[in-house]
Amino acid sequence: MKSFKTLVCTLSITTALGLSATAFNASAALPVGAKAPDFELQAALAGKPMTFSLQKALQKGPVVLYFFPAAFSKGCTLEAHDFAEATDNFTKMHATVIGVTAGNTDQVSDFSKLECRDKFAVAADPGAKIAAEYQTTMQMKGKTLSDRTSYVIAPDGNILLSYTDRNPDTHIEKAMAAVKQYNDAHPQTN
Repeated sequence: MKSFKTLVCTLSITTALGLSATAFNASAALPVGAKAPDFELQAALAGKPMTFSLQKALQKGPVVLYFFPAAFSKGCTLEAHDFAEATDNFTKMHATVIGVTAGNTDQVSDFSKLECRDKFAVAADPGAKIAAEYQTTMQMKGKTLSDRTSYVIAPDGNILLSYTDRNPDTHIEKAMAAVKQYNDAHPQTN
């Protein structure tokens, strides 16, 4: 009888934790189909300063916009490496990759060179203002940072993918699938 009560208690706690995690993730980011807020941010590509404009990038095709907590942190570095490796494939599909961070914003130039391997731009989002517009912020050590969220935005500004997961492993795969699905539905002639 005691083990049955333990099992019921464990299941109840597990269910409660699962529901609260689901509720957090469900409301953590703008949903698929929503209009992506337009923005322009100071960024770096291959260590060189630039201005990134979402509106201008969308004129070329879909945009893979990924928010990450802080440059040079372990998970963010791994994710940057993965996006760097995938950037040529995104480019072949007429998609632009942009990373945006509210953490270590003074280091985006070095991060774009070293960890993004000169492949894509990284933008600084001081105060997580753009991350807040995309409803993807979190609190860490008393600071508001961008949560790890990937979006794929269609050229018309609608969100095709909205994916939040603190684990960086599946972001590239999901973004690649969303861009491919968009391109299959909207073939381009070159």
